[in-house]
Amino acid sequence: MSERKVLNKYYPPDFDPVKIPKLKLPKDRQYVVRLMAPFNMRCKTCGEYIYKGRKFNARKETVQNEVYLGLPIFRFYIKCTRCLAEITFKTDPKNTDYAMEHGATRNFQAEKLLEEEEKRLQKEREEEELNNPMKVLENRTKDSKLEMEVLENLQELKELNQCQANVDFEAMLRQHKELEEEQRRKEQEEDEQEMKAMLEQAQNRRLLVDSESDEEQAKPRLNPTAQVKPTDNLQEGPQPQSKKPRTESWEYSVGKLNIKAQLARLVTHRKQKLDPALENGMETRGTMTSSLPAAAAMSSLGLLGAYSDSEDSATD
Repeated sequence: MSERKVLNKYYPPDFDPVKIPKLKLPKDRQYVVRLMAPFNMRCKTCGEYIYKGRKFNARKETVQNEVYLGLPIFRFYIKCTRCLAEITFKTDPKNTDYAMEHGATRNFQAEKLLEEEEKRLQKEREEEELNNPMKVLENRTKDSKLEMEVLENLQELKELNQCQANVDFEAMLRQHKELEEEQRRKEQEEDEQEMKAMLEQAQNRRLLVDSESDEEQAKPRLNPTAQVKPTDNLQEGPQPQSKKPRTESWEYSVGKLNIKAQLARLVTHRKQKLDPALENGMETRGTMTSSLPAAAAMSSLGLLGAYSDSEDSATD
């Protein structure tokens, strides 16, 4: 299978390259190329800054009637990014640089101007020495004097640096170690003080807790199951030892029933002569009645009356 994109062409034996017609192109023909701005520039029309490295689609042409050592010089046309004004610059093979031609001014070229000024002065000096031998001698004496001054200044700087450089590194290291040890000792002392303070606080807190626990044990323990009445707080306080009981209104007419002495007066025993056969039985019954606490057992006059009636019927 034959190659689709071949590199070698077939030339017939009777091929004559002289017979090929030459393409006639104008010498000032322009080509469209892609390039970057070779230096910082500022547009003269709108004042826009164009920085080095900015990319442009430029037109390139060969400058007519300008050649440096057989090398052609090219001109480039670009447009401002803001006002679209045309800016042109061309190559400078003599200084291996680019030269601004039209539409903008070059920025930050102080170093270049300084170099150009030094070159100009050097050229003028060479021209003067070429025709005047006394000028050559004068320039040499000036150069030697300037060189001696530079050497003296350099020697002074070296001596000054040596005086300042006489530093004992061992002493510096020793001092640094001493400072570190002192700082470490201070930190240890501070830590110990903090530990002591913490221990004292813990001990004081423990003593307070122990004293509170002893006081709680000394106090009488109350019955937790006992219910506290809301009226207990009202009854607190010193109460009088001897206080007369309150007399109700109905007790003035009837009298108190729970007093043993008053009830004993109401009970009367009838003395009758009985038969000797029944005397023994009555005595036992009388002792039983007298032994009973009538005032505590009977709480009303009706009960006492019933009891006396029953006793009378028994005696009859």
